[in-house]
Amino acid sequence: MSHKALFLDRDGVVNVEIGYLSRIEDVEFVPGIFSLCRTAMRLGYRLVIVTNQAGIARGYYDEAAFESLMDWMREQMYAQGVELDGVYYCPYHPEHGIKDYKREHEDRKPGTGMLRKAMKELDISLADSVMVGDRCSDIAAANSAGLRQAFLLEGTENAGCSGHSLAVKSLAEVERWLEAHTGGFEPASPKAVDG
Repeated sequence: MSHKALFLDRDGVVNVEIGYLSRIEDVEFVPGIFSLCRTAMRLGYRLVIVTNQAGIARGYYDEAAFESLMDWMREQMYAQGVELDGVYYCPYHPEHGIKDYKREHEDRKPGTGMLRKAMKELDISLADSVMVGDRCSDIAAANSAGLRQAFLLEGTENAGCSGHSLAVKSLAEVERWLEAHTGGFEPASPKAVDG
C-alpha cells in the first residue's frame, strides 16, 4: 500500500531563508515546523524534504557540506519528535552552475524528478500527497506531479503563482488543513489561488 507524504521545501519552509545556507550557526527553524511535522506524522504522512541547492552549483559549498548540515538538521528535528523519511536535493543550475553542475536536470524544481524519486523509493502516492513551498517553482513541481494540494508559504514569493495552490501566512494554517482534510477531499478553507 502506498503512503501519503508531506513534501517540504527546505530553505524558507523548514529553515528561515537566508540565501545559500551552509553553516549550522546560521540555521533558524521556521516557527511551527516541528508542530506541523509531528501532526503530519500522527496523521500517517511520510516527511520528505525536496530542495534545490543552487549554492552547490555555484560553488559556494559542496555536497559533503550540504549533507553534513542536513545531518545536523535531522538531529535537531529528531530531538523535537520529528523523523524525516527522506531528503532529496538538486545540486544543478542551468545558468549559474560551474563545471558538471551547470546543466538542466529533471530534479531541479519546477521539474518533478525529486518527487518521482521519493515516490519510487519511499512507496508514496503522489495523488494523496501535499507540498509546502515558498516559491512558484515548488508549486509548479507539485502541480506537474499531480499532488493533492500545494501550499505557498508567504515570505519569499508573495505574488500569485500559476497553477493551483493555497496561499498561507504560517505553517499553522497548513497543520490545521491537514487535520481537517486528511482522509477526505473537502474544499480547502484557506483562500484558493488559481492562476
